Amino acid sequence: MTALWMEHASVHMQRVTQTSAALLLLLNLSGCAQNQTLAPPPGGEQVSIVVKVPQNLAAEPLQVMYRSEKCSIKRSGPDWTTYEEDGYLSTMVQPQQQGQSNLYEAKLPINGGSRCQWQLSNVTFGVTYANTTHFGENVKAGPGGGVIVMFDQHLPQRRSAFQSTIEVSGDLLIRKDYYPRVSEHFLGGHEKLARLFGEGEIYLYYRAKNARQVVFEPVLHADYVLYSVGPKVKKEGNYTRYTYPDGRVVADGRDPSFKKLQSIRLTAEKVR
Repeated sequence: MTALWMEHASVHMQRVTQTSAALLLLLNLSGCAQNQTLAPPPGGEQVSIVVKVPQNLAAEPLQVMYRSEKCSIKRSGPDWTTYEEDGYLSTMVQPQQQGQSNLYEAKLPINGGSRCQWQLSNVTFGVTYANTTHFGENVKAGPGGGVIVMFDQHLPQRRSAFQSTIEVSGDLLIRKDYYPRVSEHFLGGHEKLARLFGEGEIYLYYRAKNARQVVFEPVLHADYVLYSVGPKVKKEGNYTRYTYPDGRVVADGRDPSFKKLQSIRLTAEKVR
């Protein structure tokens, strides 16, 4: 009888646990489920995001994050306590080409409106390779050439622990040098990627709470390609081999050097 009672009690506890988990999930999801639409007021303030796109590249869709204090989300901590944080709404916006130029623009309302009074929080955008055929067969476009701009105190959904945030007081002009990086990987499957290599990681981070125009002008130095080939066997001493535009080969286990690429290009330009 005792064993049977314990079995029934165990089943009951499992059902209680499952029900509690479902309720917690419902709590987590219901905070903003009431109004997941934007309704910006007519004539409201906007932020203009402009990307100047170099040849062979393409402007990526903007990933736009809005947050709301009114439509908060309930979260549960590891000790089963609950707390609230601002609700969030994510949307994609395709920048539009301006005439026949290489400028692409998207205008984003600062106040997203609706009952939740959504406020613009951060925007992720950038450029990527539209055409990689000139790098050889089966070369795919990889990550790189991205920018994240924050318009409030919140951290963005993508965050690097190693990349610092640049604080800007007014409008923002981002003009940065980039180099093609063609990587060949073998471990975990053979793959070739062409990406943009700059002074940051995949993204550059800015906080510009008062900006009403953000302009991104990536400068692509297409003739200075950094090639890398990864090891085929994973063992000590096997490092990725980097070949720089001047022919130098480095395989010492360290990451490639943006400063070295800059130096190679600037030296070559002085000789011309």
